[in-house]
Amino acid sequence: MRLEGKTAIVTGAGSGFGAGIARKFATEGAMVIVADINHDAAVAVAGEIGGTALACDVSDGDSVAALKAAMLEKFSHLDILVNNAGVTHLPTALEDVSEADFDRVCAVNMKSVYLMARAFVPHFKTRKAGVILNVASTAGISPRPRLNWYNASKGWMITATKTMAVELAPTGIRVNALNPVAGETPLLKSFMGEDTPEIREKFLATIPLGRFSTPEDLGNAACFLCSDEASMITGVAMEVDGGRCI
Repeated sequence: MRLEGKTAIVTGAGSGFGAGIARKFATEGAMVIVADINHDAAVAVAGEIGGTALACDVSDGDSVAALKAAMLEKFSHLDILVNNAGVTHLPTALEDVSEADFDRVCAVNMKSVYLMARAFVPHFKTRKAGVILNVASTAGISPRPRLNWYNASKGWMITATKTMAVELAPTGIRVNALNPVAGETPLLKSFMGEDTPEIREKFLATIPLGRFSTPEDLGNAACFLCSDEASMITGVAMEVDGGRCI
């Protein structure tokens, strides 16, 4: 019960890593808001863990503001914010990625962190406490070819995490990131371009521990960084990658 009595928002929690984080937080005693643009998926996960489902487009300021209002109406305060929602473009030569795909990656992976910070940092400052966790990627530090603009967005998120941590530390707010390797999530096929045994084998050959990240892996790491056990840790980008970045 490391998160007993704490309230948390996890974005993109209707599936994949976000769902794994939401499940772990709930088992550790947190009251979890499962936020996702897919409301039905959010409802399913929230029903499983006894959480609250809220629809949110994290790339839209009005939608984020509505999320904050709904959270305050139900819980009155927030302890943990997990920016997990993310998208990618398909493996493509960098000059051939469409402008629409580029804009979507920037909006969901980058602008969302700004919008969520704009909405919730003042609340954390008032309470002189709070934890923000950004789910970045190994792609931000050891990029793969043909995922150029996705890689860049995750590199941005890692830098944003560090600068947020430095600025917000005096106010009692901690900010960290997780860098998972590709995992068994809905985005896996998008990363690989095609999900075949041969491509999976090639992908896994780059991971020393020989497997993908799982939602459970991310949930465990997120729970530690968001718990009081990590009260002296801020500004880190923890690799949950089976050794891929060594």
